[in-house]
Amino acid sequence: MNIHEYQAKALLKSYGLPVSDGRVVLKADEAKTAAGEIDGPLWVVKAQIHAGGRGKGHFKEPEAGEKGGVRLARSVAEADLFARQMLGRTLVTLQTGAAGKQVNRIYIEEGTDISRELYLALLIDRKSSRISIVCSTEGGMSIEDVAHDTPDKILTITVDPATGLQDFHGRRVAFALGLTGHQIKQCVQIVKNLYRLFVEKDADMIEINPMVVTKEGSLRLLDAKMGFDGNALFRHPDIVDLRDETEEDPKEHVASKFDLNYIALDGDIGCMVNGAGLAMATMDIIKLYGAAPANFLDVGGGATKEKVTEAFKIITSDPQVKGILVNIFGGIMRCDIIAEGVIAAVKEVGLKVPLVVRLEGTNVDLGKKIINDSGLNVIAADNLSDAAQKIVKAVKG
Repeated sequence: MNIHEYQAKALLKSYGLPVSDGRVVLKADEAKTAAGEIDGPLWVVKAQIHAGGRGKGHFKEPEAGEKGGVRLARSVAEADLFARQMLGRTLVTLQTGAAGKQVNRIYIEEGTDISRELYLALLIDRKSSRISIVCSTEGGMSIEDVAHDTPDKILTITVDPATGLQDFHGRRVAFALGLTGHQIKQCVQIVKNLYRLFVEKDADMIEINPMVVTKEGSLRLLDAKMGFDGNALFRHPDIVDLRDETEEDPKEHVASKFDLNYIALDGDIGCMVNGAGLAMATMDIIKLYGAAPANFLDVGGGATKEKVTEAFKIITSDPQVKGILVNIFGGIMRCDIIAEGVIAAVKEVGLKVPLVVRLEGTNVDLGKKIINDSGLNVIAADNLSDAAQKIVKAVKG
């Protein structure tokens, strides 16, 4: 689960971390008051969406002006104007894709006199199964570009869970970033507080880009992106309260309510599979035969008829879907349950696209009989390769 920058800044502040003074704006007529509560002479007006590259992005609507989603205002009136231009408009960045995201929230914060821009992040390193600290002197840039062009400018430090974070970790970061004097002590404390936030809130990523050295010589966290482990949210109702459902794919949101593992993709063949590995293999073989999956959907090993029905509804609600492939290997999951769920869903929402079903495993004969006796126009498949070829052929005519 991701949160907005202004929400991340509030969390950072609650952990004693240095952030700029700012106000969130939800309605256009709130912008002038919000900007007036912040000392000038410079205000930063930021569009709040769950995507990076806002400053280099552009708005689809000409009314939003030519500037990107992060703008510098030199008066309260200008900050008010920028907020009004951006609210309700569609911001397109490299991470949103061509569709863009609608801006429903604006964050106005005080400007900062910057001397240097640095990069600092904490994340889960899956290779070492540890929390890693990543830092670079190349702040304000995409870390992917830095990794590609100058990988030697990125330092990664893993933290042994047996000892936890120690002061030397913070000092290593400070020295790598070229900090001196009291900045080193401040950096050690920043790393310590970020690590505590990361662990206590079950985060899976905290990215500060940039962390800046001000002209006065102090460190400040100027931007923040945070993500949290969805499997641990039951422990953090305060984090769940920060969820912005408008930033999520509606189909993914519905899927989460039924404990379905669903991710929307940009292909045209809907997939319903049990087991993450089999789901990945199904998507791969669809690509192999010249088409693209519209989604990843793992109904799990203990799915009920109701869950299967909801999964089918989610797939058919996607206007991109031109065909559906149901691929079930019945180990824990019984094939007859899948068959009953598919039939119930088709009868409820209708079937306007080709449907290929491949069943194998527990109660496979009963599952096939249920489908064959249903009277539905379903294409049966004998194995995964056969199923993929049939659905691709059906979609491409």
